[in-house]
Amino acid sequence: MSDQVKDSARQAALDYHRLPKPGKLEVRATKPLANGRDLSRAYSPGVAEACLEIKGDPQTASDFTARGNLVAVVSNGTAVLGLGDIGALASKPVMEGKAVLFKKFANIDCFDIELDERDPEKLAEIVCALEPTFGAINLEDIKAPDCFIVEKICRERMGIPVFHDDQHGTAIVVGAATTNALRVAGKRFEDIKVVSTGGGAAGIACLNMLLKLGVKRENVWLCDIAGLVHEGREEEMTPQKAEFAQGTEPRQLGDVIDGADLFLGLSGPNVLKPEMVAKMAGTPIIFALANPTPEIMPDAAREVAPDAIIATGRSDFPNQVNNVLCFPFIFRGALDVGATEINDAMQIACIEGIAALARATTSAEAAAAYHGEQLTFGADYLIPKPFDPRLMGVVASAVARAAIEAGVAARPLADMDAYKRKLDSSVFKSALLMRPVFDAAATAARRIVFAEGEDERVLRCAQAVLEETPETPILIGRPEVIATRCERLGLTIRPERDFNIVNPENDPRYRDYWGTYHELMARKGVTPDLAKAVMRTNTTAIGAVMVHREEADSLICGTFGQYLWHLNYVTQVLGTEALRPVGALSMMILEDGPLFIADTQVHAEPTPEQIAETAIGAARHVRRFGLAPAIALCSHSQFGNLDNETGRRMRAAVALLDSEPRDFCYEGEMNVDAALDRELRDRVFPDSRMTGAANVLIFANSDAASGVRNILKMKGGGLEVGPILMGLGNRAHIVTPSITARGLLNMSAIAGTPVSHYG
Repeated sequence: MSDQVKDSARQAALDYHRLPKPGKLEVRATKPLANGRDLSRAYSPGVAEACLEIKGDPQTASDFTARGNLVAVVSNGTAVLGLGDIGALASKPVMEGKAVLFKKFANIDCFDIELDERDPEKLAEIVCALEPTFGAINLEDIKAPDCFIVEKICRERMGIPVFHDDQHGTAIVVGAATTNALRVAGKRFEDIKVVSTGGGAAGIACLNMLLKLGVKRENVWLCDIAGLVHEGREEEMTPQKAEFAQGTEPRQLGDVIDGADLFLGLSGPNVLKPEMVAKMAGTPIIFALANPTPEIMPDAAREVAPDAIIATGRSDFPNQVNNVLCFPFIFRGALDVGATEINDAMQIACIEGIAALARATTSAEAAAAYHGEQLTFGADYLIPKPFDPRLMGVVASAVARAAIEAGVAARPLADMDAYKRKLDSSVFKSALLMRPVFDAAATAARRIVFAEGEDERVLRCAQAVLEETPETPILIGRPEVIATRCERLGLTIRPERDFNIVNPENDPRYRDYWGTYHELMARKGVTPDLAKAVMRTNTTAIGAVMVHREEADSLICGTFGQYLWHLNYVTQVLGTEALRPVGALSMMILEDGPLFIADTQVHAEPTPEQIAETAIGAARHVRRFGLAPAIALCSHSQFGNLDNETGRRMRAAVALLDSEPRDFCYEGEMNVDAALDRELRDRVFPDSRMTGAANVLIFANSDAASGVRNILKMKGGGLEVGPILMGLGNRAHIVTPSITARGLLNMSAIAGTPVSHYG
């Protein structure tokens, strides 16, 4: 790396910490404080009520304060990763960073606390005094052997979890990686020889964890800067190292590496030489975890052992051993059940959860975050990636279950399945709102055909459909292309075995399909030759014909191409007098709840009749999500104050809705702010029939609807579910090219629910 590149990277890092405001954390209030009433509840006199409740029952502190979701990251800066003893103040950026990771990955609030105290016993006393403030303590970057002393004292005296992440977090991730490396190599814990370098906190913790997983103590050889740890050695010794003493003679790493199955490096750069790797057992497992330069570079190791299974601490090589796979989720599970400690059972549950997740099919979200990387279980994919959103549900729930079973949970959970669903919903923003739809879909096995069956998102969705619903998807595409992409993406599904295929290039139903299409379109200018061409090239038309012929129940298309192009073929084949497209409805999941937008796609300038139909359809679909529809018909005109074209159409639509009794709330025409703000609406129109905020906004043209949808998605942090094509009896849905695999799964659940389920 050139000096110029280094300087640029350094400046970028400094700017990241300095701008737009110093640091990486801030404190935000979670309750309103807008008037005297709020103040009297937040502070005196109302705050006294919460204080008295906690005095009477200390367990209620988690009900009335943030303590149950608050962790302290505590350090004295004596062993900062890659920097060494830089002191408490200089360690603050690292501790702030750790706090940010807690929030990002597990939604745990965190205060970083840097203590200028080097005496381990005094440091422990200070930490113990913090117990009333926090639900758990994360010790960080404290040098060995002081860290052992601090943790031991704190665990003995405190009734909340105390976890030294440098020790146990590293040990857990190493344990998960080793579990899967041995599976790949065809070896067992109890049979392997382990040679380790580095007798610091992380190294000792990793060795102790390997013993708990089944490695025999007599098969562990520990080396450090002074060579092999052996009986009678005095130089650079600690009680923790002495437990791994082997023999009575001084020896070096090169003397003990013969036949080693696992090299575990937590020491320094270039400690392990290629000639040492050559002495190791077949299919050697090499964990060279020193940062930034490992004990041996992966390419150097593979020159002498091509079949080596290698992990490092770096993100630019496969199998990065990163504590973020562990600590957010082990704390999440511990906090949620009020655990009094993080014990061995909880740590092993964490290991098993992480290891199992790597062996499962890779999530679409992780694949998107690490685009271009091969995320298929094997020698180069032993542990999941940090941005795999399934870590929360899988690992935290496993930890919580282990805490309950071990009897250390002050607040045990009765329904672990519900808890896991709650965790998933905190990561997948759509999960909670989609639950009623998935529950309804689970009662009916509908046949969903995906028009763009070769698309990666569709393939990942198909895998999820098979795992999470009773449906068997149908994919339109070339079987050999689909099979190759499934294998490349690490998916376990295969054409014909797991799902049905329609091959546009060679399908025995081709004659029937083009015949049906010609029959439908013969008087609309479609000749037999054109019908044949369409059924060879147009997968949307093929899918629509399948639904028409009752070989599928619903079509999903639109992962590429323009919406109205797809709609044309869907309407040609599936449109009838009774069933016709009336509008596209998008659910935007926002920080404070869902907001539905229509019509985003179908009618550019809808008539009053079409607007009224859109409102009726939107009300029906909103109920599918367990919500009561409150529909606002939006325009620049507000309750008749402008005589413009959109206002006239909206007023006419309201009149049409008023012409018959309706079982849903609607109001208009009005501005968007009035629709969402009751107080503002009451000022401009006190007699409004709407009592709260609208949850459905219907616009007078698709430009406005689509614009609001995109602004909410790109700038408002909104997640879109949809668009839902209303009016076709759930027989077809057209998505947009920006849809994700998770979005397709949501749409398959919507398509998988018969119309009878929602009226």
